[in-house]
Amino acid sequence: MKLIMAIIKPFKLDEVREALAGLGVAGMTVSEVKGFGRQRGQTEIYRGAEYTTNMVPKIKVEIVCDDALASRVVEGIQQAANSGAIGDGKIFVLDVGQAVRIRTGETGETAL
Repeated sequence: MKLIMAIIKPFKLDEVREALAGLGVAGMTVSEVKGFGRQRGQTEIYRGAEYTTNMVPKIKVEIVCDDALASRVVEGIQQAANSGAIGDGKIFVLDVGQAVRIRTGETGETAL
């Protein structure tokens, strides 16, 4: 099993969700996060005054899926979240040792 974490722009969430639903992804966790990467923040204009913020709002999407689906999930996220602009985000793929469904006690891929 793989844990896929994607940090994306907030306005891309619906496109990513639709792409993942098309692949058969059964569930995901979505969090509002803030951070920065190479761009080191952004410059905003508020009421005519320019200011710099070093924490950019993003969305973190987390999906656990079986190994066979992982590469298609990564590709789907990459295509849906790509705007061609700086700050489109990152995707991380990690191995998952175990999963347990609390209600039934199912383990492994059946718990997904």
